[in-house]
Amino acid sequence: MCGRYASFRDALDLADAFDVAPEAVADDARALPPSWNLAPTDPVRVVVEREPRPAEDGAPAPDGVTRSLRVVRWGLVPGWAKDPSIGSRMINARVETLLEKPAFRKAVAARRCLVPAEGYYEWQAPPEGAGRRTPKQPFWIHAPDGAPLAFAGLYEFWRDRSLPDDDPARWLVTMTIVTGGASTGDPALAAIHDRRPVMLPADRWDAWLDPRQQDGAAAVDLLRTAPPPLVARPVSTAVNRVGTDGPELIEPVEPDADRPPPDLPLER
Repeated sequence: MCGRYASFRDALDLADAFDVAPEAVADDARALPPSWNLAPTDPVRVVVEREPRPAEDGAPAPDGVTRSLRVVRWGLVPGWAKDPSIGSRMINARVETLLEKPAFRKAVAARRCLVPAEGYYEWQAPPEGAGRRTPKQPFWIHAPDGAPLAFAGLYEFWRDRSLPDDDPARWLVTMTIVTGGASTGDPALAAIHDRRPVMLPADRWDAWLDPRQQDGAAAVDLLRTAPPPLVARPVSTAVNRVGTDGPELIEPVEPDADRPPPDLPLER
């Protein structure tokens, strides 16, 4: 799974990396502070493409789509949900069942996004025979050159029907991160955890984001790709606590001498 990640790059730098025009960066995306420990239900940035809406005076919408950087809440709330609390249980969507699950099959056909990340955390279980109180070891996993990662995501709109039509808070926009088996993308990742966020290379971004492409099976085919080269470093268990934040969370620590290292390159 992917339960924590970091996004601390400036919004305009992200826009440049993901081919978003500066004027298409939402105000709340510019204002969102950096975080080294994003957790479910937090506000996060996503890259989306939407077709323009018709003008209020009835004029037809212009051709083309607009790519923008926006803020949504992490934890997908399907449109049919009775209340938004379900989102805390839908932070990830397994790629193997995207076309089957009612919560995800409409979104994978029509509402896909990219989730920019500097890297993510995963926890390695203690070695066999370790004591019951031996903690899991968190690892910070990221690109060796520091480039941002592009997680595949899905987003949804949920209407709060207790609020009037003219209340701007009546719509909640949420997202989930697509995950796949670690061993199918890069067997080395499985030494830390058996799941990983699905990451898309730049040459698949256009097809994944295109709202005019509404074939769910074709969209899932785009996700059959190995992750980019990644490196891992053991970090402090301070990251375990939701609300703890700061660049010190990605600083390396000495791994447990009794713990077999993963096959990924380890930073020292």
